[in-house]
Amino acid sequence: MSLEQNKYVVSVENVSVGFPGQALLENISFTVSAGEIFVILGGSGCGKTTLLKHLIGLLEPLAGKIFINGNDIVSAGPRQREKILASAGVTFQNNALFGSITLLENVMLPLEELTGLSESACRQTAAMKLQLVGLEGFEHYLPAQLSGGMQKRAALARAMALDPKILFLDEPSAGLDPVTSAQLDKLIRSLAVSNHIAFVIVTHELESVFALADRVIMLDKNSRGIIAAGKPEELQNDTANPAVWRFFNRKTETDPIPADSPPAAGLKTQEQL
Repeated sequence: MSLEQNKYVVSVENVSVGFPGQALLENISFTVSAGEIFVILGGSGCGKTTLLKHLIGLLEPLAGKIFINGNDIVSAGPRQREKILASAGVTFQNNALFGSITLLENVMLPLEELTGLSESACRQTAAMKLQLVGLEGFEHYLPAQLSGGMQKRAALARAMALDPKILFLDEPSAGLDPVTSAQLDKLIRSLAVSNHIAFVIVTHELESVFALADRVIMLDKNSRGIIAAGKPEELQNDTANPAVWRFFNRKTETDPIPADSPPAAGLKTQEQL
């Protein structure tokens, strides 16, 4: 583990992802710091979710290295990788809650599988996590008895069961109405600040991006890489790159770019990430 890699909770070095003979993304590099909310976005089919699956060890990259808390998950063996990834939590777009067991039992699962805690300690810890996301009193409900927003929060509670330093979220606002989505954004921001958790979020919801992101990278299907990186407000004014400007301003290819808008000064290239 180098000192440089140990500075970040996530460090991606020259990673290419996809399938043999068909790379979706090539030579991707970026870092995520402790407590930072880092957003990965881009148009449909650009490889956002595929990249996330590589970050959480579900897929092997074609090339490159992925460090979680300074440890390379690509070169790690199965047991070592499992240990490294125990310091990270994940929520999926469809929540992946087990419908036949209660919320409390869902949150208890990683505690029972990966710790030596007693059953009573697992129950107490799971109840605390549900309370943390505002679901106190719903411990014995089944997922189907809850609204979509409450299911999202339950999935978040389970992802935090092992007190991770990093949370990976795949489209956390998908399927939610604007008010519920805003409430979830507020909860994520609160957790990042109060618990110093880093969030890596895949989304295409612009309102959530502006509400949450400390930093974003934008992927592009045609260039197979990162075409812009920086703060959302910077990217919204990036008239130097029409694709970036149109994405952040919800414009089509026929909409003219303002001639009097200067390129954003704060943008960074991938090499500066």
